[in-house]
Amino acid sequence: MSKQSFRSIAACLLGAALCVSAAACGTSDEASSSGSETSAASPQAYDVSKIETDEEIAALLPDSVKQDGVLTVGMDTSYAPAEFLAEDGKTPVGYDVDLSNALAKVLGLKADQQVSKFDLIIPSVGSKYDVGISSFTITPERMDAVDFVSFYKAGSTWVTKKGNPTNVDTADLCGVRVAVQTGTTQEEEVTQMSEDCTKNGKDAIDILSNALQTDVTTNVTTGKADVFYADSPVAGYAITQTDGQLEALGEDVGVTKQGIVVKKGDKQTAEALQKAMQKLMDSGVYEEILEQWGAQSGAVDKSEVNPTDVSQ
Repeated sequence: MSKQSFRSIAACLLGAALCVSAAACGTSDEASSSGSETSAASPQAYDVSKIETDEEIAALLPDSVKQDGVLTVGMDTSYAPAEFLAEDGKTPVGYDVDLSNALAKVLGLKADQQVSKFDLIIPSVGSKYDVGISSFTITPERMDAVDFVSFYKAGSTWVTKKGNPTNVDTADLCGVRVAVQTGTTQEEEVTQMSEDCTKNGKDAIDILSNALQTDVTTNVTTGKADVFYADSPVAGYAITQTDGQLEALGEDVGVTKQGIVVKKGDKQTAEALQKAMQKLMDSGVYEEILEQWGAQSGAVDKSEVNPTDVSQ
């Protein structure tokens, strides 16, 4: 996201699947689970069956969350390797999925990952969803609306076609076609860059914003956009899944913390999730899950509620 942002790197990213259009990837809350998207082969889901409930931590949850025995998680499944769809086109997989399942086990609940568009998750936490877990970057602006429980860190990466055929220079993107996912911090950054371009008498950035990261990636592989901008683990996964068609441009920038979204002021749920996540970190389960998905570079050793040091 950074909510931040790379969802189901579906078959759109592989071989013939690169021909799939934005319409095929769906645009509604239900579209991503319709079977129109499928993902690349991925690691097996982490086995959480041996994780035991911590009754003391579970007791911290309010009845509004625990009474039905389910932790409902809002998630945009187009952001591999964090959250995307398995080969059946229906089952959410990824390290955020495994972590949400592990958290639910500690809390004595069963996780129910419900597919949504990224920019609709935060407004729905506390009503439609108990929490949001979808590569959300923690920012002061977002903390005005919701609370966060930190558990990961990631930067942002620029990605072009192999060899950078259009000679993109990230120091001057005025007039360049840039693809981003809707509602992400990357979109906010590129929008500000474009405004700076016009203020200085240059052409605005041609921003191609899509609801699904899948489509963002496809825009670059097909040449519709010159470059895309996304979370570093998402960008790295996209590069590996497109068989050498893409490459990172420059170094990662702006490493910041990511977190679980909790309804503003719901201190009980936030505290329970923080303690449950810290338990997973201390036990080694957290690291095992990240390693399984090749995402251990973003690991942190401390979970916090509304951290003040969001930049690393």
